[in-house]
Amino acid sequence: MGNLQDKCVVITGASGGIGMEIARRAAARGANVVLLARSLEKLEQLKQELSTQYTQQDFYAYKLDVGKPKDIEVVFTKIFQDAGKVDVLVNNAGFGTFKQAVDTEIQEAEAMFNVNVIGLMACTKMVLPSMLQRNQGHIINIASQAGKMATPKSSLYSATKFAVLGYSNALRMEMMDTNIHVTTVNPGPIETNFFEIADETGSYVKNIAKFMLKPGDVAEIIVAAMLTSKREINLPGYMNAASKFYNLFPRTAETLGKGAFFKK
Repeated sequence: MGNLQDKCVVITGASGGIGMEIARRAAARGANVVLLARSLEKLEQLKQELSTQYTQQDFYAYKLDVGKPKDIEVVFTKIFQDAGKVDVLVNNAGFGTFKQAVDTEIQEAEAMFNVNVIGLMACTKMVLPSMLQRNQGHIINIASQAGKMATPKSSLYSATKFAVLGYSNALRMEMMDTNIHVTTVNPGPIETNFFEIADETGSYVKNIAKFMLKPGDVAEIIVAAMLTSKREINLPGYMNAASKFYNLFPRTAETLGKGAFFKK
């Protein structure tokens, strides 16, 4: 349980869901943890919880909206001043909405790309130079199964996650001759407050409730992969198998899967 001893793990979107669970599990493995999110009050509560439980480790909390690149530069400069280094960056912050393409406003598309894609890239760019200088580090990007197989009413969200996968795959190849690892996490639906925005009617959650992943289970797998060369984490297995089938036989998959695709 001590494989992250004295390592610094930075987590965006750490105020709830899998971000919060990743923080707890990274701390349990000996890490010093930096918590980032828009809600400083929630972060301070989590910081207090971790500081009380793990008195020999350092914990930091900073308010950050990853949709604002200038704020990212300010906050990460502060992180390096306070924590000294970043060993693992978990780009977890993001949001989605379930709407048909015809109903999606361009302003909404800009906002989602700013958070899910541009913000992720900006955070990564802030830590890469020091990682390259030390020739070690790990970038973990939380993508989605929606980035492998798009479905109706997720055109915008899927587009952002396809972008995350493309960026991550290219970055991984750029880092091939270094000791910097790049991992993408592609989960299916998780029991978090993500759906409070994405699924306002609650119908999708109701339809898939028994299939939803537990945030703690997902976080445990992510933390176990930290500072390893794990390329991808795909959950659940059956959904990953479906995306592979889709890539091989898209027309057949769209025909056979129509009923499942339209559960939103």
